[in-house]
Amino acid sequence: MKQPHECTSLAEVRTEIDAIDRQIISALGQRFEFVKSAARFKSGEASVRAADRVHAMLRERRGWAQEHGLDPDVIEKIY
Repeated sequence: MKQPHECTSLAEVRTEIDAIDRQIISALGQRFEFVKSAARFKSGEASVRAADRVHAMLRERRGWAQEHGLDPDVIEKIY
């Protein structure tokens, strides 16, 4: 994988973006499988929803977004 400053054409930039997007989608697919698996360990609707866990997770992801110069609101919407 090239670094952004190593690209010498728009086509190279697009190729690298496509490769990253493929990795992101693959990671989201893996994440979803873990989310489905977590349901096996939950005893009822309240534990499935896990509002406290969701709130904490979103707060952490928003912080990660800020660390990487991304809009925390956009990242929260993804999750």
